[in-house]
Order: sequence, then C-alpha cells, then structure tokens
Amino acid sequence: MENFDVNTSELMNMALEYAPKLALAILTLLIGFPIINSIIGMLTKVLKKRNVDESLVPFLRSILGVLLKAMLLISVASMVGIETTSFVAVIGAAGLAIGLALQGSLSNFAGGVLILLFKPYKVGDVIDAQGFIGKVHEIQVFNTIMKTPDNKTIIIPNGPLAGGSITNFSTEATRRVDFTFGIGYGDDIAKAKQVLRQIIDEDDRIMKDPEPFIAVSELADSSVNFAVRVWCNAAEYWNIYFDMQEKVKVTFDKEGINIPFPQMDAHIYNHSS
Repeated sequence: MENFDVNTSELMNMALEYAPKLALAILTLLIGFPIINSIIGMLTKVLKKRNVDESLVPFLRSILGVLLKAMLLISVASMVGIETTSFVAVIGAAGLAIGLALQGSLSNFAGGVLILLFKPYKVGDVIDAQGFIGKVHEIQVFNTIMKTPDNKTIIIPNGPLAGGSITNFSTEATRRVDFTFGIGYGDDIAKAKQVLRQIIDEDDRIMKDPEPFIAVSELADSSVNFAVRVWCNAAEYWNIYFDMQEKVKVTFDKEGINIPFPQMDAHIYNHSS
C-alpha cells in the first residue's frame, strides 16, 4: 500500500510538471498549423501574381510546407522535454548527403526558380544562350527547351542559364539592322549613297525615326565600304536583312555600280633555255 502511494505521488508530480508543457505543445500545434497554411496561401498568391509557371507552384508549396511543419514538430518536441539535438543532427546529415548527391539537379532547380521569378526571357522569346540561338519553347523546373530555326530541339539545364550570359532578341519592340556594302574605287560615292537612300526610302518596313544611317566606313583593299544602319520592328528584322541584300545587288547592277569581289591574277612566264 505504501508503494502504491509513492507511485501515485510520483505520477501526480510528473503530471503537474508535464501538464503545462503538454498543454503548451498542443496549443502550439493548434496555432502553428493554421499559421503555416496561411503562409503557404500567401506564397501561392504571390507566385500567381508574378505569373510563375503553374507546374512550379505546387512544388514550391510542398517544399515550404514540409520545412515549416518539420520546424514546428521539432519545436513542439523540445517543449515537452524530448531531446532534439541528435534528431536534428540526423536530419542535417541526411539533408547534406541528399544535397551532395543531387547538387546538379538542385542547381538546375534553383536556376529554374530564378528564371521563372525574374524572367530574363519567356516562352516565345528568341535568345542566344550557352552557344545556342533559338526560340524558347518551354521553361521547365530543371530545363529550358528551345527550338532552333531549322526545327531542332535544344534542351539546356537551367543552372548554367541562370548563371550565364543571355542575349534576348525579343525584349525590345524595335531592332537595328546593320549592313556593309562595298563599291569599286572607280565608282561615284555620292551616286552610291543616293541609290542606297532610295532603296531605304522605298521600303515602308524601315522606320524613319530613328533616321537611317549611311556613311563610308572603310577604304578596304579592293572596295570602298558603306555602313548602312536602319531601324525596324523586331518581327521584320530578318525579312529586311535578306531583302536589302538582293535589292542592293539588283539596283547597283542597273545603275552600273560595281560590287568588288576577291580576284587573283595569274602571270605565266615562258623562259627560253
């Protein structure tokens, strides 16, 4: 009977000692989970406002939810007196091992997140990155898929893309088209400039403001070179580039203006013995 009284007394003391901790832990759980859900909801709204890819939103929500809930459970365990130091060490070691094993994939994932958030390019843009030029077909979590002009599919990891140089040809509504045209040293420079100006003025796709630029840029080995620079809508860039080459050649021929090309003179000497 005496032992029963002692055990009952110990149980009462333990109950009085742990009851407040247990109540606080339960209260923390009841308050913590709704707060976590609110934070995840706020993150979802922010991502949608920034037009983040829909395939990325659930993934980010899951990662944030797991991290916050793990932190909450560890905090609750420490409240009721459970030693969490070794538990946290095990989780940290496991996380380090997983991170080292997947460092390439994690780097690509982080790059995909940065690309989707800061938008250096978007689907439909024509970019030059990692030695490839093409139109962005799809931005995935780990890779960006591009289509080249000859319809090849290029898959580039997002890690190098996010950390490398990117030339985006579609960012601006207008672009400048640069040409170099050469005439012979015996041709009339003023007449050549007039012909070039006429060709430009007749093309309605070329913008009048900024004003087209025509000037002698170089006295080369066999030609006098003109630098011609015109502005146009970005969508018309290549059409104007190729059309101008043909128009200049045809018009120069009609006007008797020579376009020099490399030539080699061969001299044969007959030495009598």
